[in-house]
Amino acid sequence: QVQLVESGGGSVQAGGSLRLACAASRFTTSTYFVGWFRQAPEKEREGVARIENDGSNTYADSVKGRFTISKDNTKNTLYLQMNSLKPEDTAMYYCRATETGMVAGARYENNYWGQGTQVTVSS
Repeated sequence: QVQLVESGGGSVQAGGSLRLACAASRFTTSTYFVGWFRQAPEKEREGVARIENDGSNTYADSVKGRFTISKDNTKNTLYLQMNSLKPEDTAMYYCRATETGMVAGARYENNYWGQGTQVTVSS
């Protein structure tokens, strides 16, 4: 089963930077990174950045121009560079991967999440 381990979170002041990493294990040819999500207390989980194989990565409006998503296929690791951090970026950050395939003629899709890494930005 796919395992994802996030790291790189921490406490920074507004304007600071952090680089998150999501290391994956047991990836197969049918598994791929989806992107980064975050969840603040008492709020729903939201998408932050999505990575695409053709490089057309997408970002939430709130982080455009400040966050950059990337990956290293040789290391099976997904990254999120976060610059110019704001207090409203405070949340638990999660990475997500998906595995797709066919079983008995039916397509399946399994989604995997890491345990999260906390980002706290103080003003």
